[in-house]
Amino acid sequence: MENNNKFNYFGNQENINGYSQLNKESVTDIRSFMSSVFSWMFIGLAITAFVAWYFANDSSLIGMLKGESGMTGLGWVVIFAPFAFVLIMGVRFTKMSVQTLALMFGIFAILMGMSLSFILYVYTVASVFKTFVITAGMFGIMAVTGYTTKTDLTKFGSIMIMGLWGIILASLLNFFMHSAQIDYIVSVIGVLVFTGLTAYDVQKLKRIGQGTEFGSENTRKLAIMGALTLYLDFINLFLFLLRFFGNRRN
Repeated sequence: MENNNKFNYFGNQENINGYSQLNKESVTDIRSFMSSVFSWMFIGLAITAFVAWYFANDSSLIGMLKGESGMTGLGWVVIFAPFAFVLIMGVRFTKMSVQTLALMFGIFAILMGMSLSFILYVYTVASVFKTFVITAGMFGIMAVTGYTTKTDLTKFGSIMIMGLWGIILASLLNFFMHSAQIDYIVSVIGVLVFTGLTAYDVQKLKRIGQGTEFGSENTRKLAIMGALTLYLDFINLFLFLLRFFGNRRN
């Protein structure tokens, strides 16, 4: 289905018109696309949560990732491999098949679950669950806002992306400084940035769905990439909130 309101997934939006002009077929395609995006996202989160719980409850598996003297070689691979997967999927997704992209997304979710299993060793289960519920509530509110608002969030999203780069640079700096004050400031900004990015990304994905034909191979791949984007928004928001609501084990 051709449509003048198209988005390049990694580029800027083109020819944004009001949603009131959409026909029923376009609305159906958007809803189907967004449903697919959120389905993939929930699948990814479910895989991550299960793997994290499974590893956290098996000392031998945790021992494969972290020994008495620190992180093992496998542990470092588990920590950094998800970044490589995100990069590869982002750069190569147009050349991959749907099956390959889905497989990579699944492996990525497993690796994230393995790396996040350490959380259950640092924080109490009750505080992790509480933070998850808070994250889900905030994410849901901002997702609905991004989907329903008629305000163009492009400029707002650009500010959030600038804030994201600021977080990355500040985190790298604090890796050497070990400043509790910088860590606190980064955490506050992180919550604000990923809360805002959730609304921005949902609106962006809605507009991507407006320019696609649901059921095509390219649309299915865009749905997986959209799920990866929202998955990262959710996980990062959760991790930053955990710094405020998480209760460390004695």
